[in-house]
Amino acid sequence: MLSLIDPVTLLLASLIIFTGALTQSLIGFGLAVVATPLLYIVDPELVPAPVIAMGFSIALLTLVRERGHLEFNGLQYALLGRLPGGLIGATLLLLAPQPILGLTIALIVAVAVFLSLRKYSIKINRLSLFIAGIFSGIFGTVAAIGGPPMALLLAGKDASQFRAALSAFFIFSSLIALIILGCFGLLTLRHLWLSLLLLPSVFLGFLVAGRLVGRVDKEKTRVLTLALCALSALLLTIKSSLALING
Repeated sequence: MLSLIDPVTLLLASLIIFTGALTQSLIGFGLAVVATPLLYIVDPELVPAPVIAMGFSIALLTLVRERGHLEFNGLQYALLGRLPGGLIGATLLLLAPQPILGLTIALIVAVAVFLSLRKYSIKINRLSLFIAGIFSGIFGTVAAIGGPPMALLLAGKDASQFRAALSAFFIFSSLIALIILGCFGLLTLRHLWLSLLLLPSVFLGFLVAGRLVGRVDKEKTRVLTLALCALSALLLTIKSSLALING
């Protein structure tokens, strides 16, 4: 199985996934936003399928922890929106060359950082949930970053309800994304093996976060996470732009 990936690449990828899982377990978001741009720099094959699989894993762990706070009312409309959004995202993955995908991922990360810094109040109804689901589907299928549109909509909820609702959404939406990728021929056996190799990093990040809850400043962690995301998006933009110019 280790022949699927260079040991140094695996070590770097595991460290990135661990950091993302740790961050998400502490503040409610971070795995995909942190991991996707960095993993795309390390090895583009690690995006999006393995990151989506890791997102499913951390969402499942979080939901088990926060299950008493779950309110699923209306989320089915967002999941319905994931279908057309996922199809649009998969089409982009098929048609766009690698440098363009890199720039697209960097843009999605930049949008995610921007939305995380702003405070918006959007009425939650069937239409807003469906529209958020569409954008979540596009972002999630292209870059495994389907959280920001939904996080923006659910921001007014209690922290535990917020984490539980997002986790429930991501469990189902990740499965939808993986099925769509499979139908488009963008999910291979290699992606599944790579996901298995990276899975221990998710569990380790989740367990370490459990030890750190109450000991770290969540707001400082959030700011540092967003700064890391912005920096990684910038690096990916530079790398993809150079590849586009030289190509």
